[in-house]
Amino acid sequence: MNRSTVLVTGSSRGIGKAIAIKFAKEGYNVIINCSHQEKELLLTKKEIESFQVSCMAYVGNAGSFEEVNNMIMLAKQQFGTIDVLVNNAGISHVGLFTDMDLLTWNEIINTNLTSVFNCCRLVVPDMIARKQGKIINISSVWGSAGASCEVAYSASKGGINAFTKALAKELAPSNIQVNAVACGAIDTQMNHFLNQEEVSSLIEEIPANRLGRTEEVAEFVYHIASGNDYLNGQVIRLDGAWI
Repeated sequence: MNRSTVLVTGSSRGIGKAIAIKFAKEGYNVIINCSHQEKELLLTKKEIESFQVSCMAYVGNAGSFEEVNNMIMLAKQQFGTIDVLVNNAGISHVGLFTDMDLLTWNEIINTNLTSVFNCCRLVVPDMIARKQGKIINISSVWGSAGASCEVAYSASKGGINAFTKALAKELAPSNIQVNAVACGAIDTQMNHFLNQEEVSSLIEEIPANRLGRTEEVAEFVYHIASGNDYLNGQVIRLDGAWI
């Protein structure tokens, strides 16, 4: 049986893990990645393999071109092709812009935005040669609205949105679709710095009256990856009508 293959960056936990597991349930071979959490990544690998699919786990910084190049080479050796690329790797930083140093700025831009360039630059040529492929970038509502005390994060996600629209136009003639999902407040560890009172206040702002679930993001990403080929160059908000 020839299975399709998906690469999901930042997939040891949270949204990335949920996406990887969803594709495994749908019969995809899965490549998972994280920069530090090797133990969590291997537990995710074990869970993915319980769905009788193959899984390759790679610990490496998606913001490093050399690391991504090595990961893609190993993935090609094992699976041949990468049919779907989900750029999910990301970190957040909350704090005053005037307190931010260059090191923190560069880390956020590299992890959140340069990682998208790295993965696309190394995966796209094969997709063009085969005249097919799906790329889904995980963005945020702050990429268009901007968030106070999250300037670098907002800038990185705004970059992803523009990157998505531009690359989609370039790759559409090759039958490759590039879209982004701009997530709202999703219940992940990234938001666990909020205390219960802050979470309750946040939920009051969201018309859906709750946080999103990682499984909802995963279902939507899979729907885009397996759905309409005319859907291209879109940044779609998944935020419970929040923004």
